Amino acid sequence: MAFQSEQAQRWFYRISQSRHMLWVLGLLSFLETIIVPVPIEVVLIPLMATNPSRIWTLATVTTAGCLLAAILGYGVGMVLYQSVGTWFIDTMGMQQGYEAFQTFFDQYGFVAILAVGILPVPFQVAMITAGLSGYPIYLFVLAALIARGLRYFGLAWLVHCFGDRAQKLWRRHAVLSSLAAAAIVIGISLAMQSLANRLL
Repeated sequence: MAFQSEQAQRWFYRISQSRHMLWVLGLLSFLETIIVPVPIEVVLIPLMATNPSRIWTLATVTTAGCLLAAILGYGVGMVLYQSVGTWFIDTMGMQQGYEAFQTFFDQYGFVAILAVGILPVPFQVAMITAGLSGYPIYLFVLAALIARGLRYFGLAWLVHCFGDRAQKLWRRHAVLSSLAAAAIVIGISLAMQSLANRLL
């Protein structure tokens, strides 16, 4: 649970001891999903390790904050793409990633949102693209819930099993485990889509 500076350690201690910890975590999750380029896991894993009785609550709050931000991003894509959406993509330097995801999304839809939600990559392009395309919001929210739920409740399980060692495990295997989880979920989703197409 080592932070790079004493200031960061003091900040974390204040958050972990605060009665407003859940609200702060929800806000951090919201901001990370919308704009902050720092992974929420940096704070979430230590909070879970120091609050073992609230691990699943912390995962729930983090997922909820992410979903609220995802719905806001969807709304930006649907209503404000020409102004706020394009400005945001250009400002964050996401133009190339946005164009690449559009092609992926046009082909796979639900599965594309799942993949971006599980992998440690910016989720903003998925939110804006889904809103801009008029993709059904209930399917978008469902995909975001599954993807981010797997991510955060997976971390909760990791901390539950390994305690303080979870931070090192996450740093060492985050990309590989995310790729594996994404591959499994995408494989299942594609198989279900194929089965549905044959039956209908």
